[in-house]
Amino acid sequence: MSVNRVVRTAFLSGLVMTSLVAFVAAIWGALVSDLPGVWGALVGASIALGLLGLTPLSILWGFRLGKGDVLSPGFFASVLGTWLIKFVVFLAAVFWLGDQGWLDRTVLFLTIVAALLVGLVTDLVVVARSRMPYVSDVSLPGDPPRE
Repeated sequence: MSVNRVVRTAFLSGLVMTSLVAFVAAIWGALVSDLPGVWGALVGASIALGLLGLTPLSILWGFRLGKGDVLSPGFFASVLGTWLIKFVVFLAAVFWLGDQGWLDRTVLFLTIVAALLVGLVTDLVVVARSRMPYVSDVSLPGDPPRE
């Protein structure tokens, strides 16, 4: 399985799982605090989806910067720089949206955290099942023959 395919699978799986979290959180938010709870859940899931979507992009950018070498400084700069940006955006969103009266800030925060945790578990499962070889120029059972 190629890196692009793993990244695409991780993103699509994260999209599906974040949508499920948004649905459950919106119902929970409606039960807890009516319309502000629903808005908090939907905004929180949207923020989490945006943050989770940056992970595959940073990996693809890193592979381009590092010319396919995951041990290059370009790869690390891309992934760690994006992680830092995601952390700052998370804090800014929580503090800025926490003061808004049109959404429930507890539902917002818990939805963001739940969606990010579900996304991380989804990424872990996708990568663990990806069958990426640890060494180059090795064919795995079931792979098409190389020419």
